[in-house]
Amino acid sequence: MDTIETTQTETLAKPHACAFSAICPTRLVLNRIADKWTVLVVILLQDGTKRFSHLQREIDGISQKMLTQTLRGLERDGLVTRKVHATVPPKVEYSLTPLGYTLKDMLYAIKTWSEANIDAVLSAQKSYDALSEK
Repeated sequence: MDTIETTQTETLAKPHACAFSAICPTRLVLNRIADKWTVLVVILLQDGTKRFSHLQREIDGISQKMLTQTLRGLERDGLVTRKVHATVPPKVEYSLTPLGYTLKDMLYAIKTWSEANIDAVLSAQKSYDALSEK
């Protein structure tokens, strides 16, 4: 095993993760939970099980492909469960796992902050852009 592989293996085996390290696996988790679609899906699922079509109707602007990718990623990461009912057409439902529930309050806070501060952010962007044009 070369030095890079040894270092990565040792880093992954350490009990303390460090997201500032380029090889830390927590970066993968941060990528998942920092995604806007993930935030919105988790918030919608916090109140209980939802069907795919319900999620797609509630999240304006998300494509079927993006919702599918987001749900698959959340399922892979252990944040969402998927249950398929043997009906015609198949009925598919999604729910948060216990691990997914640990995220809901933090993601809801980010959504709430975004909504409460959008005017200030847009104003700052407008000021910045005006200065950049000079």
